[in-house]
Amino acid sequence: MADQVDQFAMTVKKEIIDFAMTVKSHGRWRGISTASEGRRSMRVLGLETSCDDTAAAVVTSDGSILAETNLHQHKVHEKHGGIVPLLAADRHLQKIPLVVRETLEKAELRMEDIDAVAVTRGPGLPASLVVGLAAGKTLAAVHAKPLIGVHHMEAHALMARMGAEQKVRFPYLCLLISGGHTLSLVVHDVNHHSVIGQTRDESVGVAFDRVAREMGLPWIDAQVGGGAGAALEQIARDGNAARFPMPMPMNQSNTARDPGFSFSGIMSHVARMREQRAFDPTCRQDQADLAAAFQQTATTHLQKKTALALAHAANVLNTRVTCLVVSGGVASNQAVRQCLSILARRNHLPLICPPPRLCTDNGVMIAWAGIERLRRGMLDPYDIDFIQRWPLDQLKPYAPRESSI
Repeated sequence: MADQVDQFAMTVKKEIIDFAMTVKSHGRWRGISTASEGRRSMRVLGLETSCDDTAAAVVTSDGSILAETNLHQHKVHEKHGGIVPLLAADRHLQKIPLVVRETLEKAELRMEDIDAVAVTRGPGLPASLVVGLAAGKTLAAVHAKPLIGVHHMEAHALMARMGAEQKVRFPYLCLLISGGHTLSLVVHDVNHHSVIGQTRDESVGVAFDRVAREMGLPWIDAQVGGGAGAALEQIARDGNAARFPMPMPMNQSNTARDPGFSFSGIMSHVARMREQRAFDPTCRQDQADLAAAFQQTATTHLQKKTALALAHAANVLNTRVTCLVVSGGVASNQAVRQCLSILARRNHLPLICPPPRLCTDNGVMIAWAGIERLRRGMLDPYDIDFIQRWPLDQLKPYAPRESSI
Protein backbone atom coordinates (compact mmCIF):
# COMPACT_ATOMS: atom_id res chain seq x y z
CA MET A 1 0.00 0.00 0.00
CA ALA A 2 2.82 2.40 0.89
CA ASP A 3 4.54 1.74 -2.47
CA GLN A 4 1.27 2.41 -4.30
CA VAL A 5 0.84 5.72 -2.46
CA ASP A 6 4.46 6.77 -3.21
CA GLN A 7 4.06 5.93 -6.89
CA PHE A 8 0.74 7.72 -6.99
CA ALA A 9 2.31 10.76 -5.31
CA MET A 10 4.93 11.05 -8.06
CA THR A 11 2.20 11.06 -10.70
CA VAL A 12 0.23 13.64 -8.71
CA LYS A 13 3.16 16.05 -8.39
CA LYS A 14 3.90 16.00 -12.13
CA GLU A 15 0.28 16.51 -13.19
CA ILE A 16 -0.41 19.21 -10.60
CA ILE A 17 2.74 21.16 -11.54
CA ASP A 18 1.73 21.00 -15.22
CA PHE A 19 -1.71 22.31 -14.28
CA ALA A 20 -0.39 25.15 -12.11
CA MET A 21 2.02 26.30 -14.80
CA THR A 22 -0.82 26.70 -17.29
CA VAL A 23 -2.40 29.36 -15.09
CA LYS A 24 0.77 31.00 -13.75
CA SER A 25 0.53 34.71 -13.12
CA HIS A 26 3.42 37.11 -12.64
CA GLY A 27 3.45 38.66 -9.19
CA ARG A 28 5.15 38.62 -5.85
CA TRP A 29 4.25 37.26 -2.45
CA ARG A 30 2.16 39.97 -0.91
CA GLY A 31 2.07 38.22 2.45
CA ILE A 32 -0.24 39.62 5.13
CA SER A 33 -0.61 43.17 3.97
CA THR A 34 -2.57 45.54 6.16
CA ALA A 35 -2.43 48.04 3.32
CA SER A 36 -4.24 45.54 1.11
CA GLU A 37 -6.76 44.98 3.89
CA GLY A 38 -7.52 48.70 3.84
CA ARG A 39 -8.77 48.28 0.27
CA ARG A 40 -10.69 45.03 0.65
CA SER A 41 -11.13 41.85 2.68
CA MET A 42 -8.50 39.16 2.31
CA ARG A 43 -9.35 36.28 -0.02
CA VAL A 44 -8.25 32.72 0.67
CA LEU A 45 -8.54 29.75 -1.68
CA GLY A 46 -9.29 26.54 0.28
CA LEU A 47 -8.76 23.00 -1.05
CA GLU A 48 -10.15 19.82 0.55
CA THR A 49 -9.38 16.21 -0.50
CA SER A 50 -9.02 14.31 2.78
CA CYS A 51 -11.49 11.55 1.83
CA ASP A 52 -13.80 11.33 -1.20
CA ASP A 53 -14.92 14.94 -1.74
CA THR A 54 -12.95 17.09 -4.18
CA ALA A 55 -13.71 20.61 -2.99
CA ALA A 56 -12.51 24.18 -3.36
CA ALA A 57 -13.80 27.56 -2.22
CA VAL A 58 -12.83 31.21 -2.06
CA VAL A 59 -13.76 32.88 1.23
CA THR A 60 -13.07 36.41 2.47
CA SER A 61 -11.92 37.51 5.90
CA ASP A 62 -15.36 39.02 6.61
CA GLY A 63 -16.92 35.57 6.17
CA SER A 64 -18.31 35.93 2.65
CA ILE A 65 -18.25 32.90 0.35
CA LEU A 66 -17.29 34.17 -3.10
CA ALA A 67 -17.49 30.73 -4.71
CA GLU A 68 -17.43 27.05 -3.87
CA THR A 69 -17.35 23.76 -5.75
CA ASN A 70 -17.73 20.27 -4.30
CA LEU A 71 -17.68 17.06 -6.35
CA HIS A 72 -18.79 13.91 -4.53
CA GLN A 73 -17.94 10.33 -5.45
CA HIS A 74 -20.99 8.45 -4.21
CA LYS A 75 -21.54 6.57 -7.49
CA VAL A 76 -17.89 5.52 -7.58
CA HIS A 77 -17.90 3.92 -4.12
CA GLU A 78 -21.47 2.73 -3.51
CA LYS A 79 -20.98 -0.59 -5.32
CA HIS A 80 -17.97 -1.30 -3.08
CA GLY A 81 -19.94 -0.65 0.12
CA GLY A 82 -17.54 2.08 1.27
CA ILE A 83 -14.67 4.36 0.29
CA VAL A 84 -11.89 2.70 -1.74
CA PRO A 85 -8.80 4.89 -1.04
CA LEU A 86 -6.96 4.58 -4.37
CA LEU A 87 -10.16 5.02 -6.38
CA ALA A 88 -10.89 8.17 -4.36
CA ALA A 89 -7.38 9.49 -4.98
CA ASP A 90 -7.54 8.78 -8.70
CA ARG A 91 -10.83 10.67 -8.90
CA HIS A 92 -9.28 13.61 -7.01
CA LEU A 93 -6.41 13.68 -9.49
CA GLN A 94 -8.84 13.81 -12.40
CA LYS A 95 -11.08 16.48 -10.94
CA ILE A 96 -9.06 18.91 -8.83
CA PRO A 97 -7.79 21.03 -11.74
CA LEU A 98 -11.38 21.43 -12.93
CA VAL A 99 -12.66 22.16 -9.42
CA VAL A 100 -10.05 24.89 -8.84
CA ARG A 101 -10.65 26.47 -12.21
CA GLU A 102 -14.44 26.36 -11.84
CA THR A 103 -14.24 27.94 -8.38
CA LEU A 104 -12.05 30.81 -9.56
CA GLU A 105 -14.34 31.38 -12.56
CA LYS A 106 -17.43 31.46 -10.32
CA ALA A 107 -15.71 34.03 -8.11
CA GLU A 108 -14.59 35.97 -11.21
CA LEU A 109 -11.04 35.94 -9.87
CA ARG A 110 -7.59 34.89 -11.02
CA MET A 111 -4.85 33.47 -8.83
CA GLU A 112 -3.24 36.91 -8.69
CA ASP A 113 -6.37 38.08 -6.81
CA ILE A 114 -5.97 35.40 -4.12
CA ASP A 115 -4.08 36.35 -0.95
CA ALA A 116 -3.26 32.85 0.35
CA VAL A 117 -3.85 29.17 -0.36
CA ALA A 118 -5.15 26.90 2.43
CA VAL A 119 -5.19 23.13 1.99
CA THR A 120 -6.05 20.13 4.14
CA ARG A 121 -2.85 18.61 5.49
CA GLY A 122 -4.46 15.84 7.54
CA PRO A 123 -5.80 13.71 9.00
CA GLY A 124 -7.27 11.61 6.22
CA LEU A 125 -6.59 9.00 3.54
CA PRO A 126 -2.90 9.29 2.52
CA ALA A 127 -3.42 9.02 -1.24
CA SER A 128 -6.27 11.56 -1.16
CA LEU A 129 -4.32 14.01 1.00
CA VAL A 130 -1.36 13.78 -1.40
CA VAL A 131 -3.46 15.09 -4.30
CA GLY A 132 -4.89 18.13 -2.53
CA LEU A 133 -1.65 19.02 -0.77
CA ALA A 134 0.37 18.78 -3.98
CA ALA A 135 -2.17 21.03 -5.71
CA GLY A 136 -2.19 23.59 -2.90
CA LYS A 137 1.59 23.67 -2.48
CA THR A 138 2.18 24.02 -6.20
CA LEU A 139 -0.42 26.74 -6.71
CA ALA A 140 0.97 28.70 -3.75
CA ALA A 141 4.60 28.32 -4.85
CA VAL A 142 4.05 29.06 -8.53
CA HIS A 143 1.96 32.12 -7.77
CA ALA A 144 4.09 33.30 -4.84
CA LYS A 145 1.24 33.06 -2.30
CA PRO A 146 1.43 32.19 1.40
CA LEU A 147 0.62 28.52 2.09
CA ILE A 148 -1.47 27.38 5.06
CA GLY A 149 -1.71 23.70 5.98
CA VAL A 150 -5.02 23.03 7.74
CA HIS A 151 -6.02 20.36 10.25
CA HIS A 152 -9.22 18.87 8.83
CA MET A 153 -10.98 18.47 12.18
CA GLU A 154 -9.95 21.91 13.40
CA ALA A 155 -11.53 23.30 10.24
CA HIS A 156 -14.82 21.61 11.20
CA ALA A 157 -14.48 22.99 14.74
CA LEU A 158 -13.89 26.55 13.49
CA MET A 159 -16.53 26.51 10.74
CA ALA A 160 -19.26 27.93 13.00
CA ARG A 161 -17.18 31.09 13.54
CA MET A 162 -17.21 32.12 9.88
CA GLY A 163 -18.66 35.63 9.82
CA ALA A 164 -19.84 35.18 13.44
CA GLU A 165 -16.72 35.62 15.56
CA GLN A 166 -18.58 37.80 18.08
CA LYS A 167 -21.34 35.20 18.44
CA VAL A 168 -19.09 32.12 18.59
CA ARG A 169 -16.42 33.28 21.02
CA PHE A 170 -13.60 31.25 22.49
CA PRO A 171 -13.69 29.08 24.53
CA TYR A 172 -16.57 26.87 23.44
CA LEU A 173 -17.43 23.19 23.62
CA CYS A 174 -17.42 21.48 20.24
CA LEU A 175 -18.84 18.09 19.34
CA LEU A 176 -17.18 16.80 16.15
CA ILE A 177 -19.21 14.00 14.60
CA SER A 178 -18.34 12.57 11.21
CA GLY A 179 -17.43 9.41 9.35
CA GLY A 180 -13.87 9.63 10.56
CA HIS A 181 -14.20 11.08 14.05
CA THR A 182 -16.43 11.36 17.09
CA LEU A 183 -15.07 13.53 19.87
CA SER A 184 -15.89 16.35 22.26
CA LEU A 185 -13.40 19.10 23.00
CA VAL A 186 -13.03 22.60 24.34
CA VAL A 187 -11.84 24.96 21.62
CA HIS A 188 -9.79 27.51 23.56
CA ASP A 189 -8.43 29.22 20.44
CA VAL A 190 -6.95 28.41 17.05
CA ASN A 191 -4.37 25.63 17.54
CA HIS A 192 -5.41 25.17 21.19
CA HIS A 193 -7.84 22.40 22.09
CA SER A 194 -8.58 20.17 25.09
CA VAL A 195 -10.02 16.82 23.98
CA ILE A 196 -12.49 15.48 26.56
CA GLY A 197 -14.13 12.40 25.06
CA GLN A 198 -13.59 10.37 21.92
CA THR A 199 -14.85 7.14 20.46
CA ARG A 200 -13.43 3.90 21.79
CA ASP A 201 -14.09 2.10 18.50
CA GLU A 202 -16.03 3.35 15.49
CA SER A 203 -17.24 6.84 14.68
CA VAL A 204 -20.94 7.70 14.68
CA GLY A 205 -20.74 8.34 10.93
CA VAL A 206 -19.40 4.84 10.29
CA ALA A 207 -22.16 3.45 12.50
CA PHE A 208 -24.86 5.21 10.47
CA ASP A 209 -23.35 3.97 7.20
CA ARG A 210 -22.88 0.35 8.28
CA VAL A 211 -26.32 0.05 9.81
CA ALA A 212 -27.77 1.48 6.59
CA ARG A 213 -25.94 -1.22 4.64
CA GLU A 214 -27.16 -3.95 7.02
CA MET A 215 -30.68 -2.72 6.30
CA GLY A 216 -30.10 -2.80 2.55
CA LEU A 217 -30.69 0.92 2.04
CA PRO A 218 -29.48 2.42 -1.26
CA TRP A 219 -27.27 5.49 -0.97
CA ILE A 220 -28.70 8.91 -1.64
CA ASP A 221 -26.84 10.28 -4.63
CA ALA A 222 -26.94 14.02 -4.05
CA GLN A 223 -24.44 16.83 -4.26
CA VAL A 224 -25.32 17.82 -0.71
CA GLY A 225 -25.72 15.38 2.15
CA GLY A 226 -25.80 12.11 0.20
CA GLY A 227 -24.60 8.65 1.14
CA ALA A 228 -25.77 5.73 3.25
CA GLY A 229 -26.17 7.69 6.50
CA ALA A 230 -28.38 10.27 4.82
CA ALA A 231 -30.54 7.44 3.45
CA LEU A 232 -31.00 6.11 6.99
CA GLU A 233 -31.99 9.53 8.30
CA GLN A 234 -34.51 9.94 5.51
CA ILE A 235 -36.32 6.64 6.02
CA ALA A 236 -36.23 6.96 9.84
CA ARG A 237 -38.72 9.83 9.59
CA ASP A 238 -41.43 7.28 8.82
CA GLY A 239 -40.39 4.79 11.49
CA ASN A 240 -41.54 3.70 14.96
CA ALA A 241 -38.45 3.53 17.17
CA ALA A 242 -40.27 1.64 19.95
CA ARG A 243 -40.69 -1.43 17.74
CA PHE A 244 -37.02 -2.43 17.89
CA PRO A 245 -35.48 -1.75 21.34
CA MET A 246 -31.72 -1.09 21.19
CA PRO A 247 -29.03 -1.42 23.89
CA MET A 248 -27.71 1.95 25.05
CA PRO A 249 -23.91 2.10 24.63
CA MET A 250 -21.67 2.63 27.67
CA ASN A 251 -24.59 2.51 30.08
CA GLN A 252 -23.03 0.22 32.68
CA SER A 253 -21.82 1.43 36.08
CA ASN A 254 -18.17 1.42 34.96
CA THR A 255 -18.77 3.40 31.76
CA ALA A 256 -21.84 5.56 32.39
CA ARG A 257 -19.74 8.48 33.70
CA ASP A 258 -17.07 8.20 30.99
CA PRO A 259 -17.41 11.06 28.44
CA GLY A 260 -16.14 8.80 25.64
CA PHE A 261 -18.29 7.21 22.94
CA SER A 262 -18.84 3.71 21.58
CA PHE A 263 -20.87 2.52 18.59
CA SER A 264 -19.57 -1.01 17.93
CA GLY A 265 -22.18 -2.53 20.25
CA ILE A 266 -25.25 -1.20 18.47
CA MET A 267 -23.68 -1.97 15.09
CA SER A 268 -23.15 -5.60 16.18
CA HIS A 269 -26.69 -5.68 17.56
CA VAL A 270 -28.16 -4.75 14.16
CA ALA A 271 -25.88 -7.26 12.40
CA ARG A 272 -27.14 -10.02 14.72
CA MET A 273 -30.73 -8.96 14.09
CA ARG A 274 -30.17 -9.43 10.38
CA GLU A 275 -28.54 -12.84 10.90
CA GLN A 276 -31.49 -13.91 13.08
CA ARG A 277 -33.97 -12.47 10.56
CA ALA A 278 -35.48 -10.20 13.19
CA PHE A 279 -36.35 -7.77 10.40
CA ASP A 280 -36.93 -8.00 6.68
CA PRO A 281 -34.42 -5.83 4.73
CA THR A 282 -36.81 -5.83 1.77
CA CYS A 283 -39.73 -4.47 3.82
CA ARG A 284 -39.82 -0.68 3.86
CA GLN A 285 -41.67 -0.47 7.19
CA ASP A 286 -39.13 -2.74 8.85
CA GLN A 287 -36.36 -0.57 7.46
CA ALA A 288 -38.05 2.61 8.69
CA ASP A 289 -38.70 1.27 12.20
CA LEU A 290 -35.17 -0.11 12.60
CA ALA A 291 -33.66 3.11 11.26
CA ALA A 292 -35.69 5.16 13.75
CA ALA A 293 -34.65 2.89 16.63
CA PHE A 294 -30.95 3.04 15.74
CA GLN A 295 -31.01 6.80 15.17
CA GLN A 296 -32.79 7.46 18.47
CA THR A 297 -30.26 5.33 20.38
CA ALA A 298 -27.26 6.91 18.68
CA THR A 299 -28.49 10.48 19.23
CA THR A 300 -29.37 9.82 22.87
CA HIS A 301 -25.87 8.39 23.38
CA LEU A 302 -24.37 11.55 21.85
CA GLN A 303 -26.55 13.72 24.09
CA LYS A 304 -25.59 11.88 27.30
CA LYS A 305 -21.88 11.96 26.59
CA THR A 306 -21.95 15.61 25.52
CA ALA A 307 -23.63 16.45 28.84
CA LEU A 308 -20.70 14.78 30.62
CA ALA A 309 -18.29 16.79 28.47
CA LEU A 310 -19.96 20.04 29.52
CA ALA A 311 -19.59 19.03 33.17
CA HIS A 312 -15.94 18.09 32.60
CA ALA A 313 -15.20 21.47 31.00
CA ALA A 314 -16.69 23.30 33.99
CA ASN A 315 -15.49 21.12 36.86
CA VAL A 316 -12.17 19.69 35.67
CA LEU A 317 -10.90 22.24 33.13
CA ASN A 318 -12.40 25.17 35.07
CA THR A 319 -13.60 26.56 31.77
CA ARG A 320 -16.84 28.42 31.27
CA VAL A 321 -17.81 27.76 27.65
CA THR A 322 -19.73 30.35 25.66
CA CYS A 323 -21.76 27.96 23.51
CA LEU A 324 -22.13 24.41 22.20
CA VAL A 325 -20.94 23.95 18.62
CA VAL A 326 -21.79 20.79 16.69
CA SER A 327 -19.97 20.19 13.44
CA GLY A 328 -18.84 17.43 11.08
CA GLY A 329 -20.88 15.49 8.53
CA VAL A 330 -23.30 13.90 11.02
CA ALA A 331 -24.15 17.38 12.37
CA SER A 332 -26.30 17.79 9.26
CA ASN A 333 -28.65 15.12 10.69
CA GLN A 334 -31.75 16.94 11.93
CA ALA A 335 -32.56 14.38 14.64
CA VAL A 336 -29.07 14.83 16.08
CA ARG A 337 -29.50 18.60 16.06
CA GLN A 338 -32.87 18.42 17.79
CA CYS A 339 -31.55 16.13 20.53
CA LEU A 340 -28.51 18.34 21.20
CA SER A 341 -30.59 21.52 21.13
CA ILE A 342 -32.51 20.16 24.15
CA LEU A 343 -29.21 19.65 25.96
CA ALA A 344 -28.02 23.15 25.09
CA ARG A 345 -31.22 24.73 26.41
CA ARG A 346 -30.90 22.79 29.67
CA ASN A 347 -27.44 24.26 30.13
CA HIS A 348 -28.50 27.78 29.07
CA LEU A 349 -26.15 27.71 26.09
CA PRO A 350 -26.77 28.62 22.47
CA LEU A 351 -26.45 25.67 20.09
CA ILE A 352 -24.46 26.66 17.01
CA CYS A 353 -24.39 24.43 13.93
CA PRO A 354 -23.08 25.39 10.51
CA PRO A 355 -25.60 25.09 7.67
CA PRO A 356 -26.03 21.39 6.75
CA ARG A 357 -24.08 21.72 3.51
CA LEU A 358 -21.11 23.14 5.46
CA CYS A 359 -21.17 20.34 8.02
CA THR A 360 -19.99 17.78 5.48
CA ASP A 361 -16.47 18.06 4.03
CA ASN A 362 -16.09 21.20 1.93
CA GLY A 363 -13.61 23.79 0.72
CA VAL A 364 -15.29 26.64 2.62
CA MET A 365 -14.23 25.30 6.01
CA ILE A 366 -10.63 24.90 4.83
CA ALA A 367 -10.55 28.45 3.47
CA TRP A 368 -12.04 29.83 6.71
CA ALA A 369 -9.58 27.89 8.89
CA GLY A 370 -6.90 29.35 6.64
CA ILE A 371 -8.17 32.86 7.37
CA GLU A 372 -8.13 32.20 11.12
CA ARG A 373 -4.49 31.08 10.85
CA LEU A 374 -3.53 33.84 8.40
CA ARG A 375 -4.75 36.43 10.89
CA ARG A 376 -2.28 35.07 13.39
CA GLY A 377 0.63 34.80 10.98
CA MET A 378 0.53 30.99 11.11
CA LEU A 379 1.97 30.14 7.69
CA ASP A 380 3.73 27.03 6.41
CA PRO A 381 6.71 26.36 4.12
CA TYR A 382 6.13 24.96 0.64
CA ASP A 383 7.69 21.60 1.57
CA ILE A 384 5.16 20.50 4.22
CA ASP A 385 3.95 16.90 4.02
CA PHE A 386 0.59 15.30 4.79
CA ILE A 387 -0.15 13.85 8.24
CA GLN A 388 -2.36 10.77 8.10
CA ARG A 389 -3.03 10.53 11.85
CA TRP A 390 -3.06 13.86 13.64
CA PRO A 391 -4.77 14.10 17.06
CA LEU A 392 -6.18 17.57 17.65
CA ASP A 393 -4.56 17.90 21.04
CA GLN A 394 -1.13 17.59 19.38
CA LEU A 395 -1.62 21.14 18.10
CA LYS A 396 0.24 23.57 20.34
CA PRO A 397 -1.01 26.98 21.54
CA TYR A 398 0.67 29.80 19.65
CA ALA A 399 2.01 33.10 20.89
CA PRO A 400 -0.72 35.62 19.91
CA ARG A 401 0.28 38.06 17.21
CA GLU A 402 -3.03 38.72 15.51
CA SER A 403 -3.09 41.21 12.67
CA SER A 404 -5.88 43.65 11.87
CA ILE A 405 -7.33 41.45 9.15
